Amino acid sequence: MAVLDRYSDYFKTSDHQFGFEKPLGCSDAIYSVRNVIEKFVSNEAIVNVCTVDLSKTFDRMNHYALLIKLMDKKISDSIVNYF
Repeated sequence: MAVLDRYSDYFKTSDHQFGFEKPLGCSDAIYSVRNVIEKFVSNEAIVNVCTVDLSKTFDRMNHYALLIKLMDKKISDSIVNYF
């Protein structure tokens, strides 16, 4: 987490993001999803949920291409060199 603390000003996030957001985590995401589902169910709507596990995404990506994109976007050399 030291990288996140040091370079957090460089990262843009969404209000809908829970990962890498202090002090939010999985339990907050689950709570939010559950509240939305319960609201629809209480209004007698049918709810279908699909989940996708993206944990392997970064393991299979081309890290060289990622570094090139970071450099193209003029990300600080100290961040790029960290990878």
